[in-house]
Amino acid sequence: MKHLKSLLIAAVLFVGMSQTVSAQAKVAHINVEELMTAMPEMKAANTQLENYGKTFDTEYRAMVEEYQAKIKKYDQEAATVSDAINETRTQEVQEMGARIQQYQQNATKEMQKKREEILKPILEKAKNAIQKVAKAKGYQYVLDSTVGSGVIVADGPDLIADVKKELGF
Repeated sequence: MKHLKSLLIAAVLFVGMSQTVSAQAKVAHINVEELMTAMPEMKAANTQLENYGKTFDTEYRAMVEEYQAKIKKYDQEAATVSDAINETRTQEVQEMGARIQQYQQNATKEMQKKREEILKPILEKAKNAIQKVAKAKGYQYVLDSTVGSGVIVADGPDLIADVKKELGF
């Protein structure tokens, strides 16, 4: 009787453990940043972003040069003009500095917006390829192993080669 009871407990434990093992999800990882950097579309996207940024950079440099020229001129003339003029000039220079700072903030926002707009279709293409490969290989979860993504250990299957193959490179 004790032997039968032990055998029954062992059978229940075995069935329970096999269900636990089969219930474990298959997990893989991929460095999405590395994948996107390798995608041919990224070269064109980076060129487009660089050219877009140059328009802001050119305007910004012109504003700073004008600002510096006025400061230099006003400093040289400060001793020969009235206090009222110096005060007006000081206010003018401060306003120019504020406009330059505002321009820089707006340019940063516009660059970020443009970057998101340009990269969105590339990211979607990468995501679709990752999903297709993961489904074909039976993975329920694919973690992004890009540095700083929160994945501490990425010893499991890496899908980057398969996804690159899926994307044709």
